[in-house]
Formats: sequence, structure tokens, C-alpha cells
Amino acid sequence: MQKKIYVDGMFDPAVAAKVDAAVKAVAGVSSCTANPDKSQVLVEFDESVGGIEDSINAAISSTGIAVLG
Repeated sequence: MQKKIYVDGMFDPAVAAKVDAAVKAVAGVSSCTANPDKSQVLVEFDESVGGIEDSINAAISSTGIAVLG
């Protein structure tokens, strides 16, 4: 499944790289692209993994970025 997650506080490529790394470390995530210009994170993941969306949001939040929805 592919999901677009809107965020607040990701203003430069260095922060986007941290978000990418944190999300890619979540089990079941196959790809992640954080775009600071659009304030969004595009994630492709295996939706059969229990609680994966919460884990992705927690990974983003762990970098100091707010998930908007």
C-alpha cells in the first residue's frame, strides 16, 4: 500500500533524510520519500503488518516532526 502523510516542521533536506531513515527502519516499509518542499512523506508498506501505520507515524514523530493526519 502507498500512503501520503502530511507533516509539519520538515523544512530542509537534512531533516527529510532523518525522516527517511527513521521510516525505512520500520518493519514492513519497502520505500519512503520525504519531501520538505511539499511537507509530505510518501511511504510504501505492507499493510498486513499489524500496527504498521502507527509505527510509521511514531517513527516520523521521533525525528521531531509533527504528523498532521
